[in-house]
Amino acid sequence: MVNRKFWLDRIEEAWSERPILWLTGVRRVGKTTLSHSISGVSYFDCELPRVRRIIEEDPEGFLGQGFSGPIVLDEVHRLANPSEILKIAADHFPSIRILATGSSTLGASGRFRDTLAGRKRVLHLSPVLYSELPDFGVGDIKKRLLLGGLPENLAAGSFPEKDFAEWIDAYWARDIQEMFRLERRAAFLKLLEMLMAQSGSLCELSGMAAPCGVSRQTLGNYLQVLQETGAVHVLRPFAKNPQREITAMPKVYAFDTGFVCFAKGWREIRSEDMGLLWEHLVLDELKARFAESEIYYWRDKQKHEVDFIVASRGCRPVAIECKWKLQSAGKSNYASFASLYPDSRLIVIASDAGKPRVNRAKGYVETGLAEVEEAIRLAMKDNL
Repeated sequence: MVNRKFWLDRIEEAWSERPILWLTGVRRVGKTTLSHSISGVSYFDCELPRVRRIIEEDPEGFLGQGFSGPIVLDEVHRLANPSEILKIAADHFPSIRILATGSSTLGASGRFRDTLAGRKRVLHLSPVLYSELPDFGVGDIKKRLLLGGLPENLAAGSFPEKDFAEWIDAYWARDIQEMFRLERRAAFLKLLEMLMAQSGSLCELSGMAAPCGVSRQTLGNYLQVLQETGAVHVLRPFAKNPQREITAMPKVYAFDTGFVCFAKGWREIRSEDMGLLWEHLVLDELKARFAESEIYYWRDKQKHEVDFIVASRGCRPVAIECKWKLQSAGKSNYASFASLYPDSRLIVIASDAGKPRVNRAKGYVETGLAEVEEAIRLAMKDNL
């Protein structure tokens, strides 16, 4: 079993603040395996009728068994009233630490009658991060970009095309039908296919309505479902100057590079494909390491664009450009952003960069992805 230290540390950090941790992430991303790797854990699979019966018949008796370590309630949304046991645990058994898992945001299922405000922390498990590749025995970044970051897919010897198709079928049947009960399977999966195929682009739903055969309003609802179940990341524009900037249209990224390759029909990666897939990998790392911050993109009406903006309350905005190779980096787009936000800082993240370094000739900080957290936190505090 791979020791996913980054995530185990995040779990312990969350438990130090609240007794309940909601661990979310798409199916097969490794939630169950991660749960089993927690030291001294008592694991309960809520998909099993016997487990559901024990918990639902007497939640106080269940919690009062004298557990010596943390409790995992896997697929907790399968309970008739999952928020009940979590609320009882937080209010009446505060020494118990509970990790509850699900494939969607806490409020996505109508079964949750309480948001557990003030009692929980939320952690979104990403596909295998760049920083975790050595632990998974992956030395070739191209393998991670092509096969994606679901652990089973990453372990495949060749492109796991059938596994990608099977995942989509299971996603519809289990996550979408069980929680949302949508009716238009073809329209919903057509939208998902289109978003994956044009991942990283501006999302104009009106243009997708005809191919999907439903209204734009329906697609808007579908997009929200896709976001709540973690299948896509929706980035809003960073904008405070509506006369000069795009203020409304989002950019949408698929949750995993392997599914981008699957949707685009790529079975091997060309050099011209690397930049787009690298951008997705950077986004995974940013969302994992800066969960407390908002991540945006930026574009003005002259089509100058910055890949990502990391914005945290009380800190200067950090503009991020993703470059496969440093030699292609420049700052022409950033100059337009800096004219509107002169207190911002620019960081270039490249596959051939190392530790954070100030490139004074070009006026930005360059860093490798493994050191990105250090670089961004220093830039927020103006120490770079």
